[in-house]
Amino acid sequence: MGSLLIVNGSPRAPRSNSRQYAALLRDRWDGLVEEYAVTDNRHAEIGARLGEFDELALVFPLYADALPAALLRFLVALEGAHGGKRPRVHAIVNCGFLEPMQNHVAVEMLRLFCAQQGFEFGMALCIGAGEAILTTPFSFLVRRKIKAFAREIRAGRSERLEVTMPLSPAAFVGASRKYWLRYGAKNGLEPQQMDTDEIEGS
Repeated sequence: MGSLLIVNGSPRAPRSNSRQYAALLRDRWDGLVEEYAVTDNRHAEIGARLGEFDELALVFPLYADALPAALLRFLVALEGAHGGKRPRVHAIVNCGFLEPMQNHVAVEMLRLFCAQQGFEFGMALCIGAGEAILTTPFSFLVRRKIKAFAREIRAGRSERLEVTMPLSPAAFVGASRKYWLRYGAKNGLEPQQMDTDEIEGS
């Protein structure tokens, strides 16, 4: 079914949600799969091997409405990977916002990179509520969508898929607040402490 290189573009690669999404994609790929985390910093080596793969899937979180710096450094390394066969590039982007459309700018940044560097861009999957959905009863939605994502890659399509939790914005914000308050309580923090700027240093 073709060979696939999955690149975890998260700066927290070993402990990231992106690692979980990459694992779901790997489990739904019928051909050869290899994984690489940008935190391993072997960009030149991986770039030299790009011709071994038919497909390249970049899996990463949204950072400030764009690509994480760790992934950008990997892409810069790919700029020197000229000549020979090149894999088609795909993306799975997850964000903490409820709306998958928040990921659109990051996808367009990748499209531009591919156009400038001679890569064909294929599929994109935008995941809303990406930090939470896998721990909720709605996890089946993202699992089903990643299965469709893999199928569309194999079919050679170039489309944008989206998935999120079927909640209203108010319900999502309320549930998020309850989660963070419980998380803070487990770490000995009161709600008043979590409402201050000093929480960033705790």
